[in-house]
Formats: sequence, C-alpha cells, structure tokens
Amino acid sequence: MERAYEKFLRYVVVPTASDYESTTVPTTKEQFVLARQLVKEMQELGIQDARVDENCYVYGMIPATEGYEDKTKIGFIAHMDTVSDFADHQVRPILHENYDGGDLELGESGRKLEVRTFPHLTKLAGRTLITSDGTTILGADDKAGIAEILTMAERLKEEGIPHGQISIGFTPDEEVGQGADLFDVEHFGAEFAYTVDGGSEDELEYENFNASGAKIEVTGFNVHPGSSKDTMINASAVASEINEMLPKRETPRDTEGYEGFYHLEYISGTVEKAKLSYIIRDHDWDKFKKREQIMTDICEKMNEKYGEGTVKLTIKEQYRNMAEKIRECFHLIENASKAMENAGIKPFTLPIRGGTDGARLSFMGLPCPNLGTGGYAFHGPYEHITAEGMDKAVDVLTEIVKLYSE
Repeated sequence: MERAYEKFLRYVVVPTASDYESTTVPTTKEQFVLARQLVKEMQELGIQDARVDENCYVYGMIPATEGYEDKTKIGFIAHMDTVSDFADHQVRPILHENYDGGDLELGESGRKLEVRTFPHLTKLAGRTLITSDGTTILGADDKAGIAEILTMAERLKEEGIPHGQISIGFTPDEEVGQGADLFDVEHFGAEFAYTVDGGSEDELEYENFNASGAKIEVTGFNVHPGSSKDTMINASAVASEINEMLPKRETPRDTEGYEGFYHLEYISGTVEKAKLSYIIRDHDWDKFKKREQIMTDICEKMNEKYGEGTVKLTIKEQYRNMAEKIRECFHLIENASKAMENAGIKPFTLPIRGGTDGARLSFMGLPCPNLGTGGYAFHGPYEHITAEGMDKAVDVLTEIVKLYSE
C-alpha cells in the first residue's frame, strides 16, 4: 500500500495558491487541476460519488460496511489551496532520509532550518524529513491532510476494516477564508467531521480565534507641496497614522495562547490613495467585538480630523470560535484523544491561533474539530514534515473510524 508521503509528493508539485484579490470562485483556476487529479485517484480507490463541482469542491463517500449502516456517519476534510507567499514557481520537495536532528541547508536557497529557531527539530532525528528547496513553501498545509485522508481510505479497503459511512471532502480557498463558503453540508452526508489541517501529529484542536478581515481605503488630496498648508491630505501618511493609533504590543509577534491581535497584512499607497489590510483575531467574543469597535473608532476619528470620506473601512467576518459548537458534542474530542492513544501518541490540545474550514462548518451544522498532519512552520519556505509523522496521522484517522464503528 502506498504511504501517505508518496501521495503527498505528487500533490505538492501541483500549483494551487489561492488569491486574496480575486473575486472568482475558486480564486485561482489552477486549483481545479489538483481537484480533478484527486477525483481520479478517489475513483481508483473505489470511493463512490467522487466528483468536483463547478466551484472546485471535491466530494466522495465510502459506504458503510454491511451491518454497520447504523453507525455514526463521520467525515474527513482537508483543503487543496496553499498561501500565495513563496508560491510563484513549482515546489521542488526534498527528502532528507535519516535526518540527524540538526541544522539543515535548504537546497541552494541560502536558507537554513535551524534548531535555535525550531527547537522541535531535535525530536525528528532519525526520521525522513521533507522540505522544499527553500525557495517556495512546501504545501504540507494542507496537501498533507489530503494525502493522509486518502491513505486512510486505502487502508480501510486493503485491510478490510469494517466501518460506518465515511464522507470525504476537499475544499478550495481555505487560505483566503472562503473554504467553507459553498461547501454542501447536506450533500456531504456526515453527522460530524474532522478537518485534517493542523501541525504536529499529536495536535487536537477545537478552539480557534474569532476572526474578521478589515480593509481600509484612504483618499488623499494632492496639491503642490510648496503651497499645501492646511490643504494637502497625504493618504500614505494618514494610513501610517491609523496603524500607529492601534493598541501597542497587540500584534502576532507580541502575543501567544489565547491573546488576540491586530495583524497588518499589507500597506500601500501614494499621496492620492492608500490601502491597508488587517486581520483581527481574539478567542473571546466580547474582546473580539471590542477590537472591531476600536478599529471603527479610529477610522471615524480620522474622518473627523481630515474630512468625511477620507477613510473608508470595511470589516468582514471570516469565522467564529468553533468551541461554542464542539462543546455540545464533546465525544469528538474524547474519541480523537483515545484514537491518538491507541496509535501510541499522547494528545496535545491547544487553542488554534488561526482558523480552519471546520470553524465555519461547525456553525453550518457540521461540528468539525481539527487534527494534526505532522507538519511544521506553515506558510513559508521553512515548512517541513516527516514521512513518519504522516504515517502516525493516518493511524489516528484509522483509529477514529474504528471507534465510531464500535
């Protein structure tokens, strides 16, 4: 039977970066290439109703073993897209067999995986470490999850493991916060599901940030600088002023655990026009809404200072803390914890300092906590994963299926 990392190596070379600025669905047509490839592989594995819809959502179903039709219908979900950063050319994965747990040069990129930055590297000694060549992301977020789900499906078939109905779904555009937008929960057919989109294989997550995106447009007034007293409005300067008015030391660099933040994703501009894009995050709902209000108040003050219409703020909710829904069906966490223990893993539960498709899906009627993939350092050229960690993730998925089949 093919190991998960072997599937993974096929998937990462397919470019699937999503695009924040796009208004199409999916945001990039390249995601269809991987979607069609996955449908073909699912059909070859005997997964029924394997298809990709017009919006690039992939669905499939493994019918219940005879006599197990009354068991809980469980689902597994991963996303096909990657971030666009460090994704401007094809990924070239590198296998480092019997990795020694020390510092590692990433191809000829000049970048290096260093233990001082990633202390967990020492624990990966002896494993087969997989990285990019240092010029791109690797794509473990979340093509590792896809590979692990399909390897689990293959194992169930090859080993004749009895089970209830299993639903499989792969989504586009998760990285731009739109992965669950058009997910067909009813057609998916599961009562509960897990996203496979986390970090190390021992991670189990059911708390995440409440999240929104904030976009600010600043309209300036440009006149000759020699005669601009009380007249010029420099849009770039106003943009900088807005950023300086946000609470200090409440950025991703300054926070951890349950602490929320404001994250400036980009700022650009001229005297005439400027744009800022933020993500706003907090685990606590009341604190989260207060953060949105602070952003609103700042922009209103700028309009009072420079004139109505100078600053336009648009805030869009992206997802909410799925803990509100998961606590109502905590068997999902109890069974995942037991599955990890059965697979020889000590479960590690922590709050997600981000979000998953599961956060949105939980509020769409599909309670959906998150499982680890075995990957680390997502969203950059230092991303890495191990073949053995992926094997363990497959073990966990298989054990979950067994538990819901008892």
